[in-house]
Amino acid sequence: MIQVAILGHGVVGSGVAEILIHHGERAQRAVKTDLNIKYILDLREFDHLPYREKFTKDFEQIVNDPEVRVVAEVMGGLHPAYDFVKRCLLAGKSVVTSNKELVAAKGAELIRIAAQKNVNFLFEASVGGGIPILRPMVQCLAANDITEVCGILNGTTNFILNKMVVENMDFDKALQLAQQNGYAEKDPTADIEGHDACRKICILATLAFGRHVFPEQVDTHGIASVTKEDAEAADRFGFALKLIGRAAKLPDGTITASVRPTFVSRERILSGVDGVFNAVSVTGDETGEVLFYGKGAGKEATASAVVADIFDCVKHLDSRKYLFWEEGYEGYVNNQTDEEGQWYVRASSPRYSDLLARFEEQFGNAPTVFKNEYRGEIEWLTAREKASVIREKLASLQDISTVKIFDTMF
Repeated sequence: MIQVAILGHGVVGSGVAEILIHHGERAQRAVKTDLNIKYILDLREFDHLPYREKFTKDFEQIVNDPEVRVVAEVMGGLHPAYDFVKRCLLAGKSVVTSNKELVAAKGAELIRIAAQKNVNFLFEASVGGGIPILRPMVQCLAANDITEVCGILNGTTNFILNKMVVENMDFDKALQLAQQNGYAEKDPTADIEGHDACRKICILATLAFGRHVFPEQVDTHGIASVTKEDAEAADRFGFALKLIGRAAKLPDGTITASVRPTFVSRERILSGVDGVFNAVSVTGDETGEVLFYGKGAGKEATASAVVADIFDCVKHLDSRKYLFWEEGYEGYVNNQTDEEGQWYVRASSPRYSDLLARFEEQFGNAPTVFKNEYRGEIEWLTAREKASVIREKLASLQDISTVKIFDTMF
């Protein structure tokens, strides 16, 4: 019998406990042995639960118990999770986690410690919840040179943007509905400001390209400034408005990494990913584009991924799964590249005739244009040009108009 400890008994932690306690036959099928939860760390009281005797408030009990071979960290946040995970690894215990903030900030260090101690540090649940994405990237796509990874990485923002289009809601009402349904936290900052998606694209980029990417290196923009008019414009131009995390390899070996509200072409599968669902697209030189789709969060989905990692650790108690990457370096993430692209632009001005004249001068070759003289507004898709060229042209409009820009994905 293998002894396991769980750090945290919140939404995910309780789900992990329930699977291991009530579905022990799954462990027997997967790892041919019994798993027993010896400890659950939490400061709260759970006297109403039938497994209440497993709870402890003392982390030292867990880290100093040689019988505990695998620890599941499902507390969330950086502290004290980082300190607890590091000490467990140093004590020779394998650790699994669903904590995206921990992996994005400290993953390189924790992987290195795991290697030194010949244990495993696994984190499948940290990106896609129940979507199996990290293991397929590392194993099934290992023969590929991955050139791009991108996708809808946050179900809360996807739900909000979808409601703004389908039900014509404004942002605040859609956010309130997400909170009522349990999709958004009371403090939704991490979701709507893009921090959650940022941490996930860090992990995906790190595994895809082999060097650690830190959250502060990602050009991150959330959806707090997105309006119902923006969502309507996307639909009018044949796009869906999505919050997209993207990382791509550049010819010089550096990468670009961003999280931005993006107009996604209706011809792309990603445009049809609605509600709280997530989808990750991985492009390899041999396979082309491969798409992973499913529930990106939720108690059952995330807990199932955590338990799968526990099973994997048990299968490799005396060996390591190969999971390693190099340290990042300053300049490795280069978001100032002059890539060619096509942008959606909306400009409005009380001096509409002047705006129209400058638009014709700078963007007369735009393939799609909508003009609204009554509102003093012009919206268009730029021709496909270098970003520097588009920015230079837009600069000529700044003194007479208010300009709003979105990336596009075809």
